[in-house]
Amino acid sequence: MYNPQHNEVGNTVSAEILGIGLDSGGKLQAHLLNGVSRTFALTIPELPLELHKVVSNNYLLCRIVDTIEDEPALTWAQKRYFCDLFLNVVSGKAKASKFSEELSPLLSTSTIPAEHELIQCTPEVIQVTAGFNPQQRGALEHCVKVMAQGMVEFQNHHGNCGLTGLAQLDRYCYHVAGIVGETLTKLFCDYSTKIAAHEKHMMDLAVSFGQGLQMTNILKDIWDDRSRGACWLPRDIFKESGFDLDDLLPGQYQKSFGQGLMRLIGIAKEHLSNAVEYTLLIPKYEAGIRNFCLWAIGMAVLTLRKIRRHLDFTSGNEVKITRRSVKATVITSRLTATHDLLVRSVFGISSLGLPTAGTHHQ
Repeated sequence: MYNPQHNEVGNTVSAEILGIGLDSGGKLQAHLLNGVSRTFALTIPELPLELHKVVSNNYLLCRIVDTIEDEPALTWAQKRYFCDLFLNVVSGKAKASKFSEELSPLLSTSTIPAEHELIQCTPEVIQVTAGFNPQQRGALEHCVKVMAQGMVEFQNHHGNCGLTGLAQLDRYCYHVAGIVGETLTKLFCDYSTKIAAHEKHMMDLAVSFGQGLQMTNILKDIWDDRSRGACWLPRDIFKESGFDLDDLLPGQYQKSFGQGLMRLIGIAKEHLSNAVEYTLLIPKYEAGIRNFCLWAIGMAVLTLRKIRRHLDFTSGNEVKITRRSVKATVITSRLTATHDLLVRSVFGISSLGLPTAGTHHQ
């Protein structure tokens, strides 16, 4: 429900297993998904088959935009050009082959092989997109449009100095994650009239759900992002604790920086609490959709806990959750997903020790 580019759990999922019950387009998507996101390769198969294909397609479309954004060999003008071109591809105004043939040769070795393959397979991915109903296609097109617009805006303004403040962070998170939450909600409501009965309330919570997941990634990837010239931390939060992000260097931890991290952890936790309430609006008999949401929430909470215990970490690998933790999240979710009280209780217990929004102390 967010841009999960850095949220990998270290599990490899068999593409053959992912493709069970799917047609050729679905199997191709499962193969591509397994290469670019092991996390979503793990969670998407929990969805009903009617949603599996369109949610996979949504993620792959977003990942194509993300690949453009992250490619260091492209200039800002080139990134804008390819985002605009891709949006035209998704809306049926340009050929996918033109996009892939122009972009593929420009990708450097900084882009992983699986993303090279994804760009080369854009025509096949778009062919799958074209097979969805008008409501689904409209939701996917709007998602790509908002994400591409945000990429252009923030690529032109970001750097190692961070974002100006929490309001700008909120805006960034909406463009890369909140919009995905809204899109998934539209897809869920298109799939089920029972879910659609709660659409307004779910849409109110969907952006917060996405932001909680995205903020967790931002915190985990502080140092990895900084190494490639990016920083998505809000300057105002750290200024309040007495830390200037211009002084941010790995291995030189300062207590004032940790206080800023604690504040952001608390804000992320509040968003994840909203994510739990979002999940509980889904009918209990849709256990697969609930698991899809709860696994993401559970892994995010465990990541925040590791960051809380290691505020002086210098690499995302230091706060990456283990395979054992992932398995525990999966088992717990499957045991509790259809019991609202238990879901809330598990979240409360697992988030014990995390600060609340507004916390300024360590």
